[in-house]
Amino acid sequence: MSLHTQYLESFLRSQFYMLRMDGPLPLPDRHYIAIMAAARHQCSYLINMHVDEFLKTGGIAEWLNGLEYVPQRLRNLNEINKLLAHRPWLITKEHIQKLVKTGENNWSLPELVHAVVLLAHYHALASFVFGSGINPERDPGIANGFRLISVSSFCVCDLANDNSIENTSLAGSNFGIVDSLGELEALMERMKRLQEDREEDETTREEMTTRFEKEKKESLFVVPGETLHAFPHSDFEDDVIVTADVSRYIEDPSFGYEDFARRGEEHLPTFRAQDYTWENHGFSLVNRLYSDIGHLLDEKFRMVYNLTYNTMATHEDVDTTTLRRALFNYVHCMFGIRYDDYDYGEVNQLLERSLKVYIKTVTCYPERTTKRMYDSYWRQFTHSEKVHVNLLLMEARMQAELLYALRAITRHLT
Repeated sequence: MSLHTQYLESFLRSQFYMLRMDGPLPLPDRHYIAIMAAARHQCSYLINMHVDEFLKTGGIAEWLNGLEYVPQRLRNLNEINKLLAHRPWLITKEHIQKLVKTGENNWSLPELVHAVVLLAHYHALASFVFGSGINPERDPGIANGFRLISVSSFCVCDLANDNSIENTSLAGSNFGIVDSLGELEALMERMKRLQEDREEDETTREEMTTRFEKEKKESLFVVPGETLHAFPHSDFEDDVIVTADVSRYIEDPSFGYEDFARRGEEHLPTFRAQDYTWENHGFSLVNRLYSDIGHLLDEKFRMVYNLTYNTMATHEDVDTTTLRRALFNYVHCMFGIRYDDYDYGEVNQLLERSLKVYIKTVTCYPERTTKRMYDSYWRQFTHSEKVHVNLLLMEARMQAELLYALRAITRHLT
């Protein structure tokens, strides 16, 4: 993240506030909730970090033996943790009522909002961790048993040195630089054409809806499974195995993401972004129940959405707005959120298939991300530009989870 210092400051401010500043939840509980959230994606990097923090802030060591050792109240978060992480559209006001009305184990609304913000933050952060290839490995010679290591020449410590990664990823791919240059020029040409078309475009509302439905259905056929055939050797993670270290913090480990569009037979209504927006609804609710976090999250969402250096690979003075918006809205599309005023035809024109596979994997099944997926899209772009993509995916995912949870809380209140 330090490749994007403005964003990093904003990120650290909000994370520091959630974990350390005055808030409805006791400090150890915050770290335990972070562990529960990271465990949904088997993200041992984050789990280990918060196990340490949990103990440092006075957490009861026995809780680390697993969920059966924690108070019932924390265990009651299991359902909402699971749904938020994998299928947030299934969250209803009944889930909220169950948590706030469970007798002596009940949650106050401010506590629940704090917990929901932490869960969404750590699910999304797991996407960033896996998308950026940051992995811990056991090392008996180190106090807490873990150290940060490089993963097949792709290491968190290389972040400061962009070139080494660029060169290995380009040299290691089967594509010539010429191909990727052509790819870059073609993408820039499409962006330019879209901007020109938009100025004279008069697409009807019906056509906009049709394009969203088409994109949503097409996302069904973008499956991480296909990457196993396309890229037989994965480098970030070979096989996803739920270790005992992780499984003790989750219930129902087999529950995972299912395509929103596939739920069609149950007629799940699309979440129309205009009906419940972050700006008009989510922000004020979260700020009312957990003061100031709304401002910090809002700053972070805006920061990543507007972050640009007006460059694309070797080109300068490029307006990347359409590309950033396509990335953000594609994530929301996979979670069933539709913007009435957005033409989803743009997603198809700007995001090539290998990038869509990467986005879907990082967002929905981050633990399956491989280095080959990372290398296979935008081969001419710098590492920092790809990290920028990961930041957009992370924040889009967090916002999508929050919108579903906060909408359910609003419905409970009305």
